[in-house]
Amino acid sequence: MSFDASLTRRDFLQRSALGAAVFSFGKMPEVFKNHSMGIVVHSYASRWNSKTPSAKYPGFKDAVDLLENCHQIGAGGVQTTVRDWTPEIAQKLRSLSDKTGMYLEGSISLPHSADEAKRLEQEIKTAKEAGVSIFRTVCMNGRRYENFHSPEAIAEFKKNSVAALQLAEPIARKLGVKLAVENHKDWRADELAALIKQISSDAVGVTLDFGNSIALLEKPMEVVNTLAPFVLSTHVKDMGVREYEDGFLLSEVPLGEGILDLPEMVRICKKYNPNVNFSLEMITRDPLQIPVLTEAYWPAMQVVPAEDVADTLRMVRKNKFKTELPRVSHLSPDERLAAEESNNVESLKYSKAKMGLS
Repeated sequence: MSFDASLTRRDFLQRSALGAAVFSFGKMPEVFKNHSMGIVVHSYASRWNSKTPSAKYPGFKDAVDLLENCHQIGAGGVQTTVRDWTPEIAQKLRSLSDKTGMYLEGSISLPHSADEAKRLEQEIKTAKEAGVSIFRTVCMNGRRYENFHSPEAIAEFKKNSVAALQLAEPIARKLGVKLAVENHKDWRADELAALIKQISSDAVGVTLDFGNSIALLEKPMEVVNTLAPFVLSTHVKDMGVREYEDGFLLSEVPLGEGILDLPEMVRICKKYNPNVNFSLEMITRDPLQIPVLTEAYWPAMQVVPAEDVADTLRMVRKNKFKTELPRVSHLSPDERLAAEESNNVESLKYSKAKMGLS
């Protein structure tokens, strides 16, 4: 295709696929241009290692399949688990990312023993061969209000988290990579910020999840403002909310359909880390129940001020999702795969048009 010098920028945008999306959603802010939106592996929770026979949505057997699919739908990179990568997988990922210009971020488990520290070091070395330099991690798999039932259990969790990071930090520093601890419905924002300050290392920062902390009765923008100074990677999502008898329901919804001010969150992250990648985590599942009106929720949540409870419940009532929150448990496996792909594709379209993330 030849370039017509008489085309204005507006003409060019209107004739391009991206331009059509931009004009359908409104003007794209200049500050958001030329930054990639990738996809977190959890956005493909159904398709990852899926055994469902599907000609249209075959299961991903490894990270190479994930990266190839994400390239096909226009994502800028992936954040994915690195456990059990072989040198051959690392070589294929490096070749594909070099060819496509896509970024690669890892997701890795913290060590809790000397043997696990050796495992961590080997996994990082292998992933580095693929070009990975940022590794998202969590201090626990689960939710604070479900996993812990006393203040003492929370205190033990915090102690163990510090110990795990103190095992991992020297390895990351020696290998020249970054560990990014997610706010994973475990730490409230001020607690996670205090943890990062306690570790006090350039090798340790935050994976900033835009929506998780609503489950811990935190205001999303306050979470972003608190954690953005430490941001190394992100989980971009939008959230829908509705009341239910024991509290409120919380659900990932396609970008632009929920309550989060995504452009402002992106702007704040880029203020502190201009090179941060933005990775979509659109988990297609039934809504989570946040049982704040039950006794079981509170033994691990005694740090929450009363005003945060009231503010969150007011926010839920004010921003009630326009329909019932999406559910997928009633769908067939193939229908669930189709819904997952649709949510991811629609979210990427929105990010390109409204947020300038491609």
